[in-house]
Order: sequence, then structure tokens, then C-alpha cells
Amino acid sequence: MEYQWYPGHMTKAIRRMREDIKLIDIVIELVDARIPLSSRNPDIDSLANGKSRLIILNKADLADSKKTSYYNDYFKDKGFFVASIDSRKKNDTKSVGKIIEEACTKKRERDLKRGIKNRPLRAMVVGIPNVGKSTFINSFAGKAMAKTGNKPGVTKGKQWIKLNKNVELLDTPGILWPKFEDKNIGFRLACIGSMNDNIIDNSEIAMGLVEYIIKNYPGMLSERYNVDEEADIKNIIDNIALNRNCIQKGEQIDYNKTYNIIIDEFRSGTIGRITLE
Repeated sequence: MEYQWYPGHMTKAIRRMREDIKLIDIVIELVDARIPLSSRNPDIDSLANGKSRLIILNKADLADSKKTSYYNDYFKDKGFFVASIDSRKKNDTKSVGKIIEEACTKKRERDLKRGIKNRPLRAMVVGIPNVGKSTFINSFAGKAMAKTGNKPGVTKGKQWIKLNKNVELLDTPGILWPKFEDKNIGFRLACIGSMNDNIIDNSEIAMGLVEYIIKNYPGMLSERYNVDEEADIKNIIDNIALNRNCIQKGEQIDYNKTYNIIIDEFRSGTIGRITLE
């Protein structure tokens, strides 16, 4: 299947962001470290043109650390400031404050020349749905300032948040883009939960994950579910079902439950640290 999800509020959100960008000193873009390229909305680059840029590889604790290191260097080579974090950890988010100051050094110098002192830096926090923007803001602020949830679409409108005397954040809704050029992008976004789960085919997502993990992380599924990775996909799924006791009345396998377990355990990192690109 080709997955697309672009509800009406996203069109309004991007329009408001274009209006607000003139107030902003730096754009902080959160991406999911498991899909650092597929979780970047291509509209952000044009929106943030001329602004200081910081890319945060969030959920780095769930991703392949070697690949995260590669993408960290990749984005730096593109001219971005970069941080790799687990936004639930305050020590990780603390480091972001120093990066914001470094990224806005020239802005501070321009303000001083114009006689402007101690003006807070204004940062716009952007990203796709369910990438962890609100969790990042709350951890950065040290208290609950933004509404969080483990499904896309929790933040519906913009919200100014004053962190301290040095930084103000503009929280924005998670936005996708109208059409994915590559169908694999939709698959990856569905895997990490950035699309509405009601529109995805959980069997296709689960089997796609199993195939990818066997190919790129051999041994991980056998360790987690005690399965023979040399078997065909159906047998592997059946054995995962048996391992997790996904059996209905009449000794029939509950495939829906099995698919959801595979997806949930990938998303939580229970299977292992996996990067999908």
C-alpha cells in the first residue's frame, strides 16, 4: 500500500508557521533518529530559509547508534547544528540550550550593535507528528508546558512557551506533506507511529518490519522471539504468535494481535535498537 495522511489542520498549520517565521531567530527541527531522512518534512527547508537551523535526532535511544553517528555528521556537513538526544532525559535536553546560543551568536552580535540587550531568543520547534516535540519542550523547560501523547495529532495549534530569560519557544503542530514521492517514506512513517494507525495495514507494516530486521539486524528476532530466521515470513510470524501466546479459541492464531505486538515492540525499542534507513 501507499500511505498518505494529510488532515486539514496541517494545511492551516503550515500557513500560520509561514506567518510566524518572521518573529523567529532559530528553527529547531526534530526528526526521528530511526528514520532521519524520511521524518524530515521537505517544506521546512523553504519555510526556514535564512534562519539559524538546529536538527535534533530525537529518540536516539531507540536507534542504531552507529547510524545515528553517521547522520549526525551528515547533517553537520549540510550546515546544520545537530544534537542526538532522548528527549525524556533532562541531561540530554540541557545540552540543547548551549547549541541554541552557539547557533544564534551572530544574531546576538547584531542585537548588541543595535543597542538591544538581553532579548530572549525565539525558537520555532517543528517536526512531523509523534516525533516528540512536546516531550522535548517539557523536558527542556523542566515542567509540563506542552501537551504530550503517544499518537500523532496531539498538538493542534501553536503555543508560545517562555523557558527562561534567554529562550522562548513556539510549539507548532506536527505536519506532514501532501504527497510522498517515495512509497517507502509512508511505510517508515507508519512504522514509527507518525500516521494515524486507523489507516494503516498492520499486517503489511509488521511483515515489512520482520523482513527488514532479518536482512539488516540478523539474530535480533531470534533472540527476542526464539524464531528461525531462515524460515519464510509466514512461519516466522506464526512462531512469534506462538512465542507470545497469540492464540484464539479453536487453537487459531490471532494474527492481528501478533502484528500489533511486532509493531509495538519495534516502536518501544523492545526488539532492539533499529534504524530503518
